[in-house]
Amino acid sequence: MVSTAVSMGSSERSKKRVQLWKKAVVQFSLCFVMGFFMGFAPGGKASLFSTNAAALNQSQFSPQPVETLHLSITQNDGAGNSKTSSMAETPVEVPARSRELETADSLQEGENEAKLVPRRLLIVITPAGSENPAGGVLLRRLAYTLRLVPPPLLWIVVESQTDSSEASEILRKTGIMYRHLVSKENFTEAAAEMEYQRNLALSHIEHHKLSGIVHFAALSNVYDLDFFDELRDIEVFGAWPMASLSANKNKVIMEGPVCDSSQVIGWHLKKVNNETETRSPLHISGFSFNSSILWDPERWGRPSSNQDNSQNSIKFVKEVALEDESKLKGIPQEDCSRIMLWNLNIPVGKIPRYHQRPTPL
Repeated sequence: MVSTAVSMGSSERSKKRVQLWKKAVVQFSLCFVMGFFMGFAPGGKASLFSTNAAALNQSQFSPQPVETLHLSITQNDGAGNSKTSSMAETPVEVPARSRELETADSLQEGENEAKLVPRRLLIVITPAGSENPAGGVLLRRLAYTLRLVPPPLLWIVVESQTDSSEASEILRKTGIMYRHLVSKENFTEAAAEMEYQRNLALSHIEHHKLSGIVHFAALSNVYDLDFFDELRDIEVFGAWPMASLSANKNKVIMEGPVCDSSQVIGWHLKKVNNETETRSPLHISGFSFNSSILWDPERWGRPSSNQDNSQNSIKFVKEVALEDESKLKGIPQEDCSRIMLWNLNIPVGKIPRYHQRPTPL
């Protein structure tokens, strides 16, 4: 009896185990079959819309590049050794449209830079002389004018040796690039002294090979600021009409070229002493030239670029300019008859004494 009960209990247990395995196999089979067929089933509406939107975005926009930012940190230990460690790289998406705009802006900036033409250097020479008691006042007035001229501009001021430091103090406070030359020669005639000082300035330009457009600016000159823009357009030689105003004679004398557009076809001549004798048609403040004529002998046919201060470089430049008037350019180009420079011949006795005292710049 006991053996029969044990056998019956073991058979029942085996049947239960078989049934559990069958249920597990059936459930696994059902899940597998359902998953298999669901994989072939079409997606929902949301998936269709998302698919169309993705296709549309892909057709309209190109793939967006990804730039990686690198960050490094340098650490210094107590022993003086430095260690460099890199931080984790962080990808940053850069929109393609932004990159296109940046590229277009950079190209535009490059075109603008290519169109920029550097201004030519203006070399303004002013002989200060020694006989004018109002020289400091006139020098300061001319400094106010040159401060308004766009750079680059070099102002070369030549004066006779003196114990006064007025000119040096004025030049230091102008804010203009300048060179102050001192002449040690003594003269009895003011005209000879001024001529010597101009030649001394030209020797300085030749010695240092300064490249620019040379203009002789007298202390008594009055300018239209557009005049200096016209000077920068000169290639070789340039000339212009100027008006000389005399306070004691109450008259205006016009000197300079007669032009057809920018071509010089004649001259306004100032008579001196008698009706047949005339000065050179080029007034000292009525023409400018390229400074390379002073230190480039091969280009201009000059035998030697070496000269001493006694050589008259101004006379040489005038002769070269008048040899071929086709090299002369009348300015302004549009209307060469326009007066842009006035020379005021103010007698010393006409200047009030209080104007002759130096005042702060």
